[in-house]
Amino acid sequence: MSVTLLCLVLLAVANNGNEGTLSEACATGNYDYLILAFLPTFGNGQTPMINLAGHCDPYSDGCTGLSSDIKACQAKGIKVLLSLGGGAGSYSIASTEDASQSSSRPLGPAVLDGIDFDIEGGSNQHWGDLARFLKGYAMAKQGKQVYITAAPQCPFPDAWIGNALTTGLFDFVWVQFYNNPPCQYTSGEAAGSGFIPSADLLSNVLPAIKGSAKYGGVMLWSRYYDAQSGYSSSIRSHV
Repeated sequence: MSVTLLCLVLLAVANNGNEGTLSEACATGNYDYLILAFLPTFGNGQTPMINLAGHCDPYSDGCTGLSSDIKACQAKGIKVLLSLGGGAGSYSIASTEDASQSSSRPLGPAVLDGIDFDIEGGSNQHWGDLARFLKGYAMAKQGKQVYITAAPQCPFPDAWIGNALTTGLFDFVWVQFYNNPPCQYTSGEAAGSGFIPSADLLSNVLPAIKGSAKYGGVMLWSRYYDAQSGYSSSIRSHV
């Protein structure tokens, strides 16, 4: 895994029905990557089911309407990824074969730029197989790079995705420095714990970590709270 750019990442467009649309988030110009959360049901013979927190109705294929928003974001140079898993759901990969079984397109004809692994339950097996399949499938079918990313918990190695990270297949890792007692900073509305006020991020945190070769940018959870607070606008030029 190598860091080749400095970016502002929004992990969770679609975790609050009041956060506005995907195209509105992209129109702010504040983000380099947007990650749709989540696909919480898949694997082990299950029909994949997306849950975008009220933005669309997956039971009537209503989420295919997001295809135009995805394309609009990509036209601005913003990468759009779909996050697998999350803190609630029913997901696991039963075998290497299971990792390659899906023909579902819940977001319509738009071609995503990558897949994010936010694995917080189920099993820790075969996630590396899934990453390997996605990498190979993308190159064979699309002839372009598809980003494989992960959002592990802060304690290392991560209990669920730690083995998969050793494959070297992941392009970026956005560590969850929130809701993790060993790493948490303080509390705030956007997370149960671990929220860092923007002033503290700029004065204390970024100066300490920006010299690291492993630093690549800042990930935010929740478009809704970012829009309410103006967090990304206040840090964008400093990232």
